[in-house]
Amino acid sequence: MINTTPSVLKKLLILFLVFAGLYFAKDFLIPLSIGTVLATLFLPMSKWLEGKKIPKGLAALLCLLTLLLFISVIASLLVWQISDLANDVELIRRKALETLINAQQYLVIHLGISTERQLQFIKNEEHSFAGLMQSMAGSLSYIFTSFILVLAYIFLLLYYKGHLRKFFVKLFPAEQQEVMEEVVDSAAHVSQQYVVGLSKMIFCLWIMYSIGFSIAGVQNPILFAVMCGLLEIIPFVGNFTGSSLTLLVAAVHGAGLPMLLGIALTYGSVQFIQGWILEPLIVGRQVKINPLFTIIALVIGELVWGIPGIILAIPLTAIFKIVCDHVDELKPYGYLIGEIETTKSDSVFIKKIKSWFEKQTTA
Repeated sequence: MINTTPSVLKKLLILFLVFAGLYFAKDFLIPLSIGTVLATLFLPMSKWLEGKKIPKGLAALLCLLTLLLFISVIASLLVWQISDLANDVELIRRKALETLINAQQYLVIHLGISTERQLQFIKNEEHSFAGLMQSMAGSLSYIFTSFILVLAYIFLLLYYKGHLRKFFVKLFPAEQQEVMEEVVDSAAHVSQQYVVGLSKMIFCLWIMYSIGFSIAGVQNPILFAVMCGLLEIIPFVGNFTGSSLTLLVAAVHGAGLPMLLGIALTYGSVQFIQGWILEPLIVGRQVKINPLFTIIALVIGELVWGIPGIILAIPLTAIFKIVCDHVDELKPYGYLIGEIETTKSDSVFIKKIKSWFEKQTTA
């Protein structure tokens, strides 16, 4: 029998130290990671601009301005839709008051909690609410600071992209530098492919949700379509959360059973199209992580970095898989994390859909 206990313990210790380092350095690593993932999105644009004899600094600045323009457009769209929703504030307030009164009566009748005790509980919670507001103010300050840091990282990473690439290559002996160049290029490509594919898929989801919610008769369908699409950044949980919020708001507005069924049908139809058509065609298999390790990555990301960890879990895991695929000792882990091979019938189905889309776009 081969005794592998020391080796296993050593690997577990290294794994523990890695996650401990990620946790304690999160204030530094989260903005840097977000900036790195977004910078890979603009690598083709930056290289194209530099090919047109535009200085590196100006090319990086134009990429940054493009990102800010896109964020401004999305923010303007949300503000426009939220301003329309604000017209219904009185209706929402009245519905919320009715719900509160019904809940109060239920507590008195069924649980025997008097109105005086309920009021006392609310008064005790006022201090907690004040603390919550202070925490929210601190969070907004942190988000603003992190946003400025992310923009700075994007600009500098695009400006020094060639310098950084040579640095990573020089870390390895001459006989391994060619492989290292492939690893760096593949990691950047995977991150870029994930962000581009996710952006395309979110745009398609906006269109489908807008059509479905409009047919169902939802008020402000664009707002809820944009919300459901943006929450797709969080796999599995995000799209369900967005549709649940749409159902909740529609119910508060007094929606009938046909509208609620229409929202649920829209959600189910969009998820079917997304899972069987959009993800294989747009996102691609190179960044696909199997569902088991997708959930594990999301849970670990939330434990280590919170919500930013959930957002970054998939692209960072995909990059880790690329590294594993190019290192002999780590190849089993890359195989374990990756998606299983599709069956012949699945691949034929996807190829038929892809060829149909190509014919429609070239027609």
